[in-house]
Amino acid sequence: MSEECTHNCESCDVSCSSRTNGTPQDNKEKLNPLSSVRKVIGVVSGKGGVGKSIVTSMLAVMFNRKGYHTAVLDADITGPSIPKAFGTKENAMGTDNGILPVTTASGIDIMSVNLLLENETDPVIWRGPILAGTVKQFWSDVIWKDVDYMFVDMPPGTGDVPLTVFQSLPLDGIVIVTSPQELVSMIVAKAVNMANMMDIPILGIIENMSWFECPDCQKRFYPFGESKLEETAKEHGIDILARLPIDPANAKACDEGKIESVLNEHITPAVDKLEEKLK
Repeated sequence: MSEECTHNCESCDVSCSSRTNGTPQDNKEKLNPLSSVRKVIGVVSGKGGVGKSIVTSMLAVMFNRKGYHTAVLDADITGPSIPKAFGTKENAMGTDNGILPVTTASGIDIMSVNLLLENETDPVIWRGPILAGTVKQFWSDVIWKDVDYMFVDMPPGTGDVPLTVFQSLPLDGIVIVTSPQELVSMIVAKAVNMANMMDIPILGIIENMSWFECPDCQKRFYPFGESKLEETAKEHGIDILARLPIDPANAKACDEGKIESVLNEHITPAVDKLEEKLK
């Protein structure tokens, strides 16, 4: 691939081995004929450890509570955590027509590599092309029935799998999850620039672990220092969807597979804004 390639064949003039013809939509993976997915939202982060999977899970839960049929495609193949958060342990089953996602207690459909392994602790030691192919199969071979909002939990960074999702899935936009550390502005810039290069809309940014509240005096403390989220968002022209606190209850719920029981009022603004943007 040429160093000058922008990875967007619609606007790029470079002739390289990765060039595809036709419109961007023509190059997307096709859904299973029995599937129906109305909106697809990628949840990304420039670095690991910012709580991206928790945010993905909570978005799916909150949209589900609003009466939408939601789904989570766990594209973090080597670090799958979605089944654990929802407490799903059964394996996904297949039919002659495709793979059936596992449905959670509240009716959210999920697909993850951990639902296909004999043991959830078995490592996935695969190279990039196999990881990318698995993500494509999760989209095209799984029967996603009447899904209003699908959230794609992507691995951190800008490697093979995020590139595959951006190129192969019909994303309606992405949500960037970040944390307040100083270096985050640079990390966010990488995610923003990748999305812009791939012509993917950026729906907004969610800052996780922004602060915590003392249970005795209710005073807020900022363990990573004062946030510079406004500066970062303004620099890149993206909306701030929500700021989420450090909440041990959320971590405990994920560890116990009870993310559907969490009542997180702080993520409600993000849900309302996304619902409006995606109409």
